[in-house]
Amino acid sequence: MASGNGCVPHVRVVSRRLVQASDASIQPRVLAVSNLDLLPQAIQVSMFCVYPKPSPSPSTTGAFQDVVTAFASGLPSLLNHFFPFAGRVVTDPCSGLPEVHCGNQGAELVVGVADVELSCLDYGSVGASIAKILLPYAGDVALSVQVVSFPCGGFTVAWGTNHVVVDGSGLSLLVSAWSELARSGSGELVAGARPNHDRSVFRPRAPPSYRASLDRAFTPSDGERQVNVLTSDESFVLRLYYIEASEIARLREAASRDGAPPATRVQAVSAYLWKALAAVVGARDERCRMGWWIDGRRRLTSPEHRAAMRNYVGNVVTFTHAEATVEEVQRKPLAEVASMARDAITAAARDVDEHFQELVDWVEEHKPRSYVETATVGLGSPTVSVTAFTSFPLDTDFGFGHAAIAMPTTASAARLCSGFVQLVARPGGDGSWFASALLWPRLAAALESDEQRVFKPLTAEYIGLKAQGSKSSVNEPVSC
Repeated sequence: MASGNGCVPHVRVVSRRLVQASDASIQPRVLAVSNLDLLPQAIQVSMFCVYPKPSPSPSTTGAFQDVVTAFASGLPSLLNHFFPFAGRVVTDPCSGLPEVHCGNQGAELVVGVADVELSCLDYGSVGASIAKILLPYAGDVALSVQVVSFPCGGFTVAWGTNHVVVDGSGLSLLVSAWSELARSGSGELVAGARPNHDRSVFRPRAPPSYRASLDRAFTPSDGERQVNVLTSDESFVLRLYYIEASEIARLREAASRDGAPPATRVQAVSAYLWKALAAVVGARDERCRMGWWIDGRRRLTSPEHRAAMRNYVGNVVTFTHAEATVEEVQRKPLAEVASMARDAITAAARDVDEHFQELVDWVEEHKPRSYVETATVGLGSPTVSVTAFTSFPLDTDFGFGHAAIAMPTTASAARLCSGFVQLVARPGGDGSWFASALLWPRLAAALESDEQRVFKPLTAEYIGLKAQGSKSSVNEPVSC
């Protein structure tokens, strides 16, 4: 089970203000999102970062007020580069589609104070920790930056936005750009780090053209085609795990066969999850599935796409999945299951320019209705889907050291009944990963009781918020 002392935090909002971009020469405009931005629903997403108490430095005392001052003084420069985030996400009354009104209405800067130590939170159970720290913000706000202090001197930063504005890569770019600007103090990003907000690269053809398989790949996200809310709410637990670098390396070695390309880390961990899923399903179903969200930025090859994808902020993601019999997944060694994962991911990457064009065309003929990937709805064989942030560069050091943990969060609007695992590299680059997992309780219990101990419930000790080897009582105050 998840571990931790189980302190439930309460956050008191001290201030809430709007911060505008400082460059008065930027003209207001309307940013029409691309058809690829319409595939994710208009849901709120965030990057949540936990920072231990910073040490004093020549430029800062390490006090929380220094953190607040850094954001208050630095966000205007960040918004000069990420101007849509100072706007509002609205629905066009004629088309019924979301768009971003970039009028420099201002991003939110929220300052809060929590009433418990960072070290006593139950990090293994998201609902008892992170979910209690994230503060609600209006649905039209394009960026809500929430900075919360804790009695131990540590603090958290949540970068809240909307999925139609950004995907995981773009969200990571936003946080990394902030760190670069805050450390340099120059207000300018180097040329290679400047974001591209132009969505016009993804235009539908006239007439639209796509394969019939896309009609089967998506399901309308309405109540008639989903399980009821009580079934979806009560079917899953939300956990945070860590995976040691040594465990990832061991799985990768076991998942690689002689004479074949070595398995990637994501393929190796996916194979482990697939076998765990099959073992839990057992004789109750004949088949089970794994799915993957794939970033298209590095895979698009046309000159137009390659030029536009450099620091592209919008959504460029596609989904693929593979299905097999439970008996097959259980019987095959890890290397063969990893090959099944590789084959599915590789197949999705073939002719990727045409695939994304077909996605754009398909959405053109199906908007403004919202859709979800059919395999994730929860009907048919059980499915666990993986999305990996592990290849996205993420710099969390904006002058107060790296975050102890940086984890994306998503507030899904669909009533889905499938497993979902997000893999994120630990800040600082030691090779270990964090995993945010929405799982059936039976699967979570299997992962946590497995002798290999690959998925370990996240603890305050692991992210450096308690002294290693401390013999103090869990009720005694411990510095973070």
